[in-house]
Amino acid sequence: MALIILGLIIFFAAKFLTHNPNTQRFTNPTRIVGVIIVLLGVLTSCIVQINAGEIGVQKLFGKIQNNVLYSGLHFINPLVEVEHIDTKTQNYTMSGIGDEGQKAGDDAIKVLTADGLEVTIDLSVLYRVVPNNAPKLLQQTGIDYEDKIVRPITRTRIRDNAVYYDAISLFSSKRDEFQQRIYKSIEKDFNSRGLLLENLLVRNITLPESVRKTIEQKINAEQDAQKMQFVLQKEQQEAQRKRIEAQGIADYQTIISQSLTDKQLQYESIKAQLEIAKSPNTKIIIMGKNTGNSPVILDTQK
Repeated sequence: MALIILGLIIFFAAKFLTHNPNTQRFTNPTRIVGVIIVLLGVLTSCIVQINAGEIGVQKLFGKIQNNVLYSGLHFINPLVEVEHIDTKTQNYTMSGIGDEGQKAGDDAIKVLTADGLEVTIDLSVLYRVVPNNAPKLLQQTGIDYEDKIVRPITRTRIRDNAVYYDAISLFSSKRDEFQQRIYKSIEKDFNSRGLLLENLLVRNITLPESVRKTIEQKINAEQDAQKMQFVLQKEQQEAQRKRIEAQGIADYQTIISQSLTDKQLQYESIKAQLEIAKSPNTKIIIMGKNTGNSPVILDTQK
């Protein structure tokens, strides 16, 4: 369009060259140049390139055209303005970490739960523009749909649904259920505006400090109870082992006492006395009258 305007300016400016004899000879060349520039402008305005992952929405004098241009080269009306819209998956993150989300600083979502506690949620929204609905999106919302639709609807629906859960359930057992619930409500709103919600990621849920301390104390108490239970089981096993060992010793002694006879004891005594007699040390062995009595051994070297 700029080339067309420039060419028309040059073409009509050539008219003023005819009034001056010194410049009159440049009139026709100037007009030719103007015509060439206009033709180049028309040619370039008639061709538009749409890149991969984009679509083009045509606007003629501010009016949105319903036909959508997909990736590739297209010949269009030179008076049409083409708005390029990204149709790839887009990520909008709201996080308490300053450089993680689209907004600077703390952009996490603060919500009130069913038990009246304030919980902070970090969230990522994965969505994309539906190509066929792009003209409607551009006409009703504009190119800044991220600030007008994605951000406010997401934050509102999260606050609306968080009131159905208490803080601890939201943090633990009900987290997936909460994520599915807000996904369905946000998906419905996005579809009505020409956006497709692909995924909703609850990245982090931060509980109040008092609740976190309560949970930590509960976890520590459970761990201590498990540790004590382990110690008790170990002591019970050790006591059982000692009972079995004592029973084994008692059984052994019973068997030995029942199996030994007087003759066997006499035989063992004689064998022991023979071993002592073989010793080079001088000894006096006093034998009793009864063979069953144990002998008295005196060491005469002391």
